[in-house]
Amino acid sequence: MKNPQSLLSLAIDTAVFNLPHFSDLSPLPDHILLDLFARTLKAGKLNEKVLKLFIATGKEEVLSVIRALNIQHVLTPVLPTSEMSVLNIRDSDIDIVIGALRSDLTSFMNAWREIFSQFHLIIVKDPDLNQELNIPEGFNLDVYTKSHIENAMGASTSALFSGYSCRYFGFIVSKKKYIISIDDDCVPAKDDKGFLIDAVSQHISNLSNPATPFFFNTLYDPYREGADFVRGYPFSLRSGVKCGLSCGLWLNLADFDAPTQALKPAQRNTQYVDAVMTVPTGALMPISGINIAFDRETVGPCLLPALKLAGEGKFRWETMEDIWSGMCVKVVCDHLGLGVKTGMPYVWREDRGNAIESLKKEWEGVKLMEEVVPFFQSVRLPQTAVTAVDCVAELATSVKQKLGPIDSVFNRAGDAMLEWVKLWRAFGSGSSPL
Repeated sequence: MKNPQSLLSLAIDTAVFNLPHFSDLSPLPDHILLDLFARTLKAGKLNEKVLKLFIATGKEEVLSVIRALNIQHVLTPVLPTSEMSVLNIRDSDIDIVIGALRSDLTSFMNAWREIFSQFHLIIVKDPDLNQELNIPEGFNLDVYTKSHIENAMGASTSALFSGYSCRYFGFIVSKKKYIISIDDDCVPAKDDKGFLIDAVSQHISNLSNPATPFFFNTLYDPYREGADFVRGYPFSLRSGVKCGLSCGLWLNLADFDAPTQALKPAQRNTQYVDAVMTVPTGALMPISGINIAFDRETVGPCLLPALKLAGEGKFRWETMEDIWSGMCVKVVCDHLGLGVKTGMPYVWREDRGNAIESLKKEWEGVKLMEEVVPFFQSVRLPQTAVTAVDCVAELATSVKQKLGPIDSVFNRAGDAMLEWVKLWRAFGSGSSPL
């Protein structure tokens, strides 16, 4: 006669079949957590949601078993149209890049633990930040500092990656197909039903589903569940094109310029809209690097540090590097026939900086936009430019020729773009420089 099961054993068996109803397993002792994981595997109950529960505990014993068994988180965007196959994108295809402008990343990393712990992270420390980084344990990450940048690319390039531009070093050293970039003043947001938004999964869904830049669909993204193409949409365009860039939004602190925020200091973005749309070909947009994802193999070279304002600061209102970068990538996507999406996913952006104090630093950028926008609206790339690197080189030449005589800041931007092309050709497509 078999010995009866202990109450603990019975409890673990019961838990296996109720795991989808749990939200946190981290309070469990390590030995019970390991036993629960083993029984979950044996019972065939390990799915994506359950795997995320175990990974989110951050317990090294469980994580080592997952690695040893080569169990990988799978993102599976399902395309509802029957002629399209299901795409499987693994976490090994993705790098999450974080530009660290503050030394203590504890609260930021812990807020993202449930999502970030599933992926490889690249953290790039602002070269001007002197304090050591404080990063909690339980993440698979590589940290790059000023010395890494200078050793890889030369001391003269460190200024190129100053401030928010430090994220671009992460873009160039990554060798993954997809990159997701989220600023260190953002935490996960919740949707209108109170559920945590998985920004990574939504970005990958945006990138892996086709985009529709040549004809606007009034039901927004026709590939999302519950949507489709509207009456009158040409059938010849319904297969869409490859999406190169996904631009997420954020709740709380909206992306106003300094004058607007100074006039409306209490203004906050509280409206959650469950929608994704493709930006039409020929339409520009002020892309922000706060919460973006992109196909590195296709448009990676276009996300670049170039335009630096004289005396710019460290806060969003005091820089224009990502707006310039966004103009570049949109023009290139239009030229190469790629799509750009905006909308979901949201993050929650914390208050940071003082708009009134930033006014003087940003005002130069506000004036420059009156020259920048007409240039990007009218620029045309030659048909010989068939890759993103080619396109950036052509853009840099046009910037120096057409905008350079207006202001020396544009000559410096053109030079920085040409320098970036050299760096990308040297490091961006080959083995890691480090």
